[in-house]
Amino acid sequence: MSPRLKDLYIKEIQPTLKEKFGLKNLYMAPNLKKVVVNMGLGLDGNDSKIIKSSEQDLANIVGQKPVLTKFKKSISNFKTRKGTNAGLKVTLRKDRMYEFIDRLVNIALPRIKDFRGLSTNGFDNFGNYTFGVKEHIIFPEVNFDKVEKIRGLDITIVIDSKSKEYSLELLKKLNFPFKKKGDN
Repeated sequence: MSPRLKDLYIKEIQPTLKEKFGLKNLYMAPNLKKVVVNMGLGLDGNDSKIIKSSEQDLANIVGQKPVLTKFKKSISNFKTRKGTNAGLKVTLRKDRMYEFIDRLVNIALPRIKDFRGLSTNGFDNFGNYTFGVKEHIIFPEVNFDKVEKIRGLDITIVIDSKSKEYSLELLKKLNFPFKKKGDN
């Protein structure tokens, strides 16, 4: 069975974006390529128990086993050594990506304390959107009682589009809660 958000995109959002931007065909409309979720471990990267619990939490959140990332070079100011554990990363595509975005927008983001909306400054020149979440416990899949330390997540949504405006419009149609102009 196809995810709810994917059906919504194909049946309603894609034709709406085609008309709005005056595109020649549906495939020129912006679409989601992948979602990358990162969790940095910092100094806790050397502790195997913490890595295991963080890996389990991230796997519960996204529904896929994360990959352990390593530092590429040593930086003394950050107390990092080349080859030591830096964090965890998951790349989601196709149905899992749509299911994750649906849960993120409709369940997790509204659970953030004092949440006023996402900033529109997170777009890069290619139209990809990146934002951070300070607490991974906003996801209902994480058991709050078993969490040793609250960690942050970096979420990058890779979008195939011509510009930032196209990407912003796509995310608005997917119900991403962006700040209005004039709100602080």
